[in-house]
Amino acid sequence: MTDDSDRIEARAPEEFGLVQAWWGDGKGKTTAALGMGLRAAGHGYRVHLLQFMKGGAESVEDVRGEYEAIAQVDGFSYEHTGHYGWHGFTDGSDDADHAAKARGGLERARELLDAADAADLTSPLPLDGDPEDGVHMLVLDEVLYAANRDLIDPADVADLAASKPDDLELVCTGGHERPTYLTEDADLVTEVRKERHPIDAGQRARKGTEF
Repeated sequence: MTDDSDRIEARAPEEFGLVQAWWGDGKGKTTAALGMGLRAAGHGYRVHLLQFMKGGAESVEDVRGEYEAIAQVDGFSYEHTGHYGWHGFTDGSDDADHAAKARGGLERARELLDAADAADLTSPLPLDGDPEDGVHMLVLDEVLYAANRDLIDPADVADLAASKPDDLELVCTGGHERPTYLTEDADLVTEVRKERHPIDAGQRARKGTEF
């Protein structure tokens, strides 16, 4: 990516510690979260993306462009715990499998929160370190979608937000329904509203914009 003299220096954020919720029927929730993750990593903060479910229709490939990009960014890592193919779509995926993988994602999120709690988030963290050693920003992508679909209990998502370490920035995305269960704990709530979307006119997901 760069030579050693140009590499990002590990730093610690001064004002992290909020809970963000990005929801709505418009395109851009994950995109916004990835943008924040990129910005934070550019400042030398440790960022991890945990995707609960990200697939879509048969036109969407398993390998997504953001994974390839994240792999090139110091301090930014990702993992996918969900099922390729959206829950509720007639794509051949099994609903019980969706639920099991979503619950596995929830347990993984708890592990990452516990790891962050054990780390000193007021200090720089190794940019090449494992997320089990702590991160400054944790993005739970599509966790709100999983809760809205009752694949996981919304109360468990609220518990993640309420019990997170003080200095961890927790970003939750997904879902078309307002996450009222986060009302008490979310510091930033953004509704991404659709005004027009090409999918309504039959446009399939496009490589480089949707995946």
